[in-house]
Amino acid sequence: MLDTFQALFQGFAVSFSLQNILACIAGVMVGTLTGVLPGIGVTGAMALLLPLSYGMDAVPATIMFAGIYYGAMYGGSTTSILVNLPGEAASVITCLDGNQMAKKGRAGAALSIAAIGSFIAGTIGLIGLTFCAPVLSRAALRFGPPEYFAISILGLVLLTNLTGKNAVKSFFMVLVGLMLSTVGVDSIAGITRMTFGIPSLMRGFEFGVVAMAVFGINDLFGTLVEPQEKMEIGRVKLRELYPTKQEMKRSVGPIFRGTFLGFLIGLMPGPAGTLASFSSYSVEKKLSKHPEEFGHGAIEGVAGPESSNNAASSAAMVPLLSLGLPFAPPAAMLLTGFIVHGITPGPTLITQHPNVFWGLVASMYIGNIFLVIINLPFVGVWASMLRTPANILMPVVMVVTFTGAFATNNSITDMVVLLVLGIFAYFISKYGYSMAPLAVGIVLGSTIEKGLIQGMIICHGSIWEMLTRPLSGTILWAALLLLAVTIFKPVKKLLLNSKED
Repeated sequence: MLDTFQALFQGFAVSFSLQNILACIAGVMVGTLTGVLPGIGVTGAMALLLPLSYGMDAVPATIMFAGIYYGAMYGGSTTSILVNLPGEAASVITCLDGNQMAKKGRAGAALSIAAIGSFIAGTIGLIGLTFCAPVLSRAALRFGPPEYFAISILGLVLLTNLTGKNAVKSFFMVLVGLMLSTVGVDSIAGITRMTFGIPSLMRGFEFGVVAMAVFGINDLFGTLVEPQEKMEIGRVKLRELYPTKQEMKRSVGPIFRGTFLGFLIGLMPGPAGTLASFSSYSVEKKLSKHPEEFGHGAIEGVAGPESSNNAASSAAMVPLLSLGLPFAPPAAMLLTGFIVHGITPGPTLITQHPNVFWGLVASMYIGNIFLVIINLPFVGVWASMLRTPANILMPVVMVVTFTGAFATNNSITDMVVLLVLGIFAYFISKYGYSMAPLAVGIVLGSTIEKGLIQGMIICHGSIWEMLTRPLSGTILWAALLLLAVTIFKPVKKLLLNSKED
């Protein structure tokens, strides 16, 4: 323990150099901007800046890339809350209650809670990274393909009826998401599926494009097509920009629960930030004394997910730095940054490159403070966007969204996908279908498919062997039990109603 503190203090000494401080500030600023602007994506931003790091030393280069990674988790909530357009996939769920709070004049409170929750979760996550990295990474390494399949199935069962009151409609949207996730080249067999002869579809649907379509374009069409009431948004006083005592009180539990849940999920391969935010929202909705408020501006629906995705980004650094295993696309890009500068993350990183490891960890503590300084004092600037007339704001959002979709792969096809899925989402939303379960299906689809195929190979084609493995079996039986309970509730309600008739 004492050695860890001494090494961490040495890391702070390294990170407090002018070059490293500037790299940290540049990273978190770019990360915040990446999160705010839809379409670019944290991985894309890191890829674009990789050539600029060639002339930098290893420590400031890795500090800058790490700053972009966790900075994007902060910025992603801004457009989700203000214009119902998630800048990052992990902020999709924030749209549900954050945007509703904005429409009720509580945009400042939502943005503040998002920043506070992100700071607390990020700091606690860093403490976990500092002291528990070797132990936690070994635990994560025990998960094989059957376990990935099992945890994905459990997540699917937990998240199916995430928002809608109608479980059947939610399940249908999950199936649509699973279907969309199969478009492209099968990563196991290398077979092209459902591309209809369009080469651009061989890479599948980009989740960022899908998220912008079903949330951003959907809302955009609703604003442009449907008549809007003229609403005068008065100038918000400074004290109204920040959470009330009641809002802070309701946020404490979700922040700490989201932090713990997000850190655990962040240790697993896959889109940890996105899955963590969805899971946190589901947990808070189940634990809330007022679940009917969710989807209509519940502060817990902002505090939990935003804390969870930031904790997950810290946890994703554990297997990367301890084992050299990137469990998320941004972590893979960060690994590339390490390798470009002649450093291989893994068990020997701490002993062979202590300045890099501890300098990076210390810089993340400093970066967390910078992010609060960047976000909280300028809450009024973000909230003032609400006073922009819809006929001015919506065209700007449309241009940014389509530009972001094109910039994802420099492909016109992505812009067509954005438009088609946006129109589909707009019309189907009018019939009471929620878009969040669709996002869940896309996020978990590829993980379920890979885990099932590879798991069946490991288990010699026996599903029973997968059900009797210690880890995967426990998780799968839990998922089956939850599924039975989920099915039993509406059936019981239907039987009771028929008896009353």
